[in-house]
Amino acid sequence: MAWPAFSAAVVAAAGALGYQMAVETHSLLPRETVRKNANSVELEIDRSEVVTGELARDQRIAVTRDGVTVVFSRDARGKASLCVTGAGRSDEKLRARGEELSQAVVQQYVYQKLMDQMQLRGFNVVEEELTEERSIRMKVRVWER
Repeated sequence: MAWPAFSAAVVAAAGALGYQMAVETHSLLPRETVRKNANSVELEIDRSEVVTGELARDQRIAVTRDGVTVVFSRDARGKASLCVTGAGRSDEKLRARGEELSQAVVQQYVYQKLMDQMQLRGFNVVEEELTEERSIRMKVRVWER
């Protein structure tokens, strides 16, 4: 149940940052997407238990932009992680790309869950703003019956 929500968050966040879907699979290993002579950085996703609590450990999704590929997966300990690869890119640049994307994925996932819950409880969003710091501010209203 959680994989479709996580996958949708990855696709939405990645798309907003200019990435394209590369692969979604149950059997692809992160190393199989790494090109020869490409640098690679492994990162854990902060607060990953929020977004991946029910994911199977063999599910992966990959996105790509400008020669950089990011593979999201869940490790043996249950932590969500990502592998960022790109030929000719420094570890620092790959790490920055991975952190930017992972933060956007977590934000998108939580945003969608919040919107779903507000709808269930009869709340309506009357105003929404994305700040320069990429924070989302919302004003909501509920009508008493």
